[in-house]
Parts: sequence; C-alpha cells; structure tokens
Amino acid sequence: MADFIGAIDQGTTSTRFMVFDHSGNEVVRHQLEHEQILPQAGWVEHNPTEIWERTRAVVETALSKGKLGASDLAAVGITNQRETTMVWDRKTGRPYYNAIVWQDTRTDRIATALDRDGRGDVIRRKAGLPPATYFSGGKLQWILENVDGVREAAERGDAVFGNSDTWLLWHLTGGVDGGVHVTDPTNASRTMLMDLETLDWDDELLSFFNVPRQMLPAIKPSSCPECYGKTTKNGPFAGEVALTGDLGDQQAATVGQVCFKPGEAKNTYGTGNFLLLNTGTELVRSKQGLLTTVCYQFGKEAPVYALEGSIAVTGSAVQWLRDQLGIISGAAQSETLARQVEDNGGVYFVPAFSGLFAPYWRSDARGAIVGLSRFNTNAHLARATLESICYQSRDVVEAMAADSGVTLDVLRVDGGVTANELCMQIQADILGVPVSKPVVAETTALGAAYAAGLATGFWKTTEDLVQNWNEDKRWNPTWSEDQRQEGYANWKKAVTRTLDWVDVG
Repeated sequence: MADFIGAIDQGTTSTRFMVFDHSGNEVVRHQLEHEQILPQAGWVEHNPTEIWERTRAVVETALSKGKLGASDLAAVGITNQRETTMVWDRKTGRPYYNAIVWQDTRTDRIATALDRDGRGDVIRRKAGLPPATYFSGGKLQWILENVDGVREAAERGDAVFGNSDTWLLWHLTGGVDGGVHVTDPTNASRTMLMDLETLDWDDELLSFFNVPRQMLPAIKPSSCPECYGKTTKNGPFAGEVALTGDLGDQQAATVGQVCFKPGEAKNTYGTGNFLLLNTGTELVRSKQGLLTTVCYQFGKEAPVYALEGSIAVTGSAVQWLRDQLGIISGAAQSETLARQVEDNGGVYFVPAFSGLFAPYWRSDARGAIVGLSRFNTNAHLARATLESICYQSRDVVEAMAADSGVTLDVLRVDGGVTANELCMQIQADILGVPVSKPVVAETTALGAAYAAGLATGFWKTTEDLVQNWNEDKRWNPTWSEDQRQEGYANWKKAVTRTLDWVDVG
C-alpha cells in the first residue's frame, strides 16, 4: 500500500497541497496565494482559472519537493472555501464570470426579498440556513440574471455550477474530456438549495432562485471510494490517484480536530472564524441565529450534522490593518503591536465589512471603531482587532449553549490566527474556558486527508484518527469574571453601533 495521503486545500486567499503520513504528520506542503478581486464596495471575486493554475502548481511543486509521485499516494482528498460560486461551460471549460466569493454582499436585495414574502422560512426549515448573501443560491441567481448567455446555456445543459471543490474535481478528472461533475453534502448544504433531510437538491428551493436543476453537481458522500473518480495522467499528479474525499473547509477542520462525538466543538481562525458543534445524527434547528449544516457523511453511514457559527471577518481584519491602514507590515506584527498596551484603552472594533454573520445576520451592518479618545494609539487598535476576533467567537459560543444546552469545557482551535499567542490568550480570557491547539494546526487539509484515507482503508476507523490527535499548547483564562462581563457588555454595545448603516430594503 502507498505510504501517504494527499490533500488539496483550496482556501479564500490561497491554495495549498499537503501530504500526510499514517500518523497524521505533515510530510511536505506547498502554498500559493491568488488575487482578491474587488470591483466595487461589497463585491469580492476570484479568477477560477487562476485557482486551477495555482492548484496545479502547488501539487506539482509539493510532489517535487517531497520526491513523491502518484504511486506514493493512497488517495487524495479535497477541501475548499464554501459558498464561493462558479459557473462554467462544460464543453470549453471557460468560466462565464469570476467566482463570486462567500464574503460578497451584492445579493443583499435577493436575500431580503426572500425573507419579506415568507420563502425565507421554507429555506430555514429545509436547508437549515437563513436567507443571506453568504450562501451560493443567491450568487448563482445573480449570475443567471446578470451575465449574458448563462441562462440559455444552463437550459441547454452547457453551463454548470459548483463551489471550488466541484471546479477542481472536474478539472482533475479530465475537465472537458469527461470530468466528473460532483460535490458532497457539506458543500451542497451551503447553497440554500439542498434539503438537509434528503441530502438532495429540492425542487421548491430551486424554484425560489430560478435555478435549472441540470446545472447542479451530483451529491455524493464526503468519504467515498468510487464517487469522485481518479486524476488523469496529464494533470498535476502525472498519474492516476483515487479522489476519495470531499469536505467543505470548516467541516474538514472538524474532522481534522477529530470532533466525532456529539458535543465536541472546534473553532477555525482564518479569513473568517467558523465554530462547529457536532450534534450527531440529530438535526438541531437553531433558534439563536446559527446554521444547521451537514458535518460529514462517511460512506453509507447516516449523515452527521452540526450547528455552525460563521463569522465573516476575523483574520481578514488583521489583513486590513496591514493592507488598507498600513499600521503593520505583516500579520505577526499585530501581536507585537498589541502587546505594547495592557488593554484596549476603551476601544472596540467591530469589523462588519460584509455585514454581520452569526448570530446576528445583519447585512445592513458595517464596520465601526468606537470608544476612541486622544489617548488611543495604533497599539490599542491592534489590540481591539484581536479582541474583535475573540468577542465574535464568544457571541457564537453563547448562541450554541442556548441552542444545544452544551456548555464548553474546552475549545479546540486551529487555523492561521492560532499562531498569535496573545490572541489565543485573549480568547481564553473572553470565553472563560481553556483554549487547546493541536500539534498539526492545519486541520482543514488534515480533515480532507482523513476523509480520503477512511474511504480507502488507509485508516480503518475514526478511532485511529482520534489516536493521532495531540495537544501542542493550551491557554487558560486569567481574567476575573467581572473583567469578562464588563468587556462583553461593552462589545455588545459596540455591535449596536454598526447596525442600520446600509439600506438593503
């Protein structure tokens, strides 16, 4: 048997390819960023062709660095930025339009109209999601309505839709020469078009967005030996490798954090933050502004569900300090700068650049920095930025406790921001529970590898994966309860200052 499993992690700002051994340890990786296209306020796009080219490059470079070939890989899994919407011509492979990214807010009027006439309640019941700019359905509707020729091509069966997992799987398995058009339930559950109970596209939901069913990929289990085909010899693997795992990025991180039992939760700190709580095979419908989503489906087993709190802007707020304000030169400097002050100096920053996601779901909100006085410095703003990541996570934890009755005793964390030790300490202080980081922090790619490996027998059971998990670092709370309550009360006050800023009627 081959010794390794590969994982393609196609994220919001970059694409990486990683190879893991049987113990879940990283063997080699390569990563490349892609352009963030911002045509106007609230619009965020990617170039699908660039994403495919970057994917080819990271696979080829990593395999070369590791002196590995297709025969060394037992299987490959894919994980991806969810909700980011692509439509392309299955005959030519040409995208009809740039990918519309999950952060994009151009569909706010579509989302608002759904809630105004009662269709929103049907979407909540069937899809587990509130009508919001975040999800793929509205973005797909926008492309069908605004890009010349797409609707006609869709009716003919030429224009097809997918998130980036579907786009990459199609290319890896041959593209115009018989590429597989497929996705999994974790990605399909982010469209507002899939029924959570049947795990199939729903005709009533499709009618709300006027989406032709033939545009949509087949939905297959997240871990499956024969569902996703094999790589082609002229692709980046230069040989046949079974593609056996497909998970949206946050569900992949949940698998990578081995949160297989109901009540186990993880928080991924990336461009945004995504906190998932495993609810088992029970479909828990949120009353607190969370999403009900598919956590994973392994083979023929029943799907496992999760409650999710999705936060739009966390790590990207640090990028904003770097790229738009220029007060830091790199992400690591945010910690150095924030450490220059003991506290936030009364400053709160609510980075509602794309509105507010969970648990508020307010597309009318916009970012606000409040509490400023002459005393404050760029160090206070850096500290407030790190605190905003942690306060938004607390908002979600509070909602999860109210929905599920589960009170966290520890929060498992992963993602790029976990390298910021001050931010993780602040998270423990604001939550009042320990924060635990695993040895392998890139749990998104690891989860995709696990899904692929389970399908092929590389790992026999999920218990094998649990044995691989090891703690690297733990942060314990140091704030008093009074500090915690005062800070959170001020945060909630700051959130109210962001609301009703944009008219989305």
